[in-house]
Amino acid sequence: MSGITKSMLIERIATRYPTLPPKDVELAVKAIFDRMSRQLVEGGRIELRGFGSFSLHKRKARVGRNPKTG
Repeated sequence: MSGITKSMLIERIATRYPTLPPKDVELAVKAIFDRMSRQLVEGGRIELRGFGSFSLHKRKARVGRNPKTG
């Protein structure tokens, strides 16, 4: 399964909408991601209907184990 990076997303949007300057597309995508990040950091939730929802869940610390050494 292949992922998509922020730069790939910017490139695809700019290609799909050739009348938009690529720099404007880049600024818009960065602004959206910045706002989404702030929303999560502030304890909020993001819901994109038809796509998914995002929220942070804090968990208690636990002891990790190295699978190679047990």
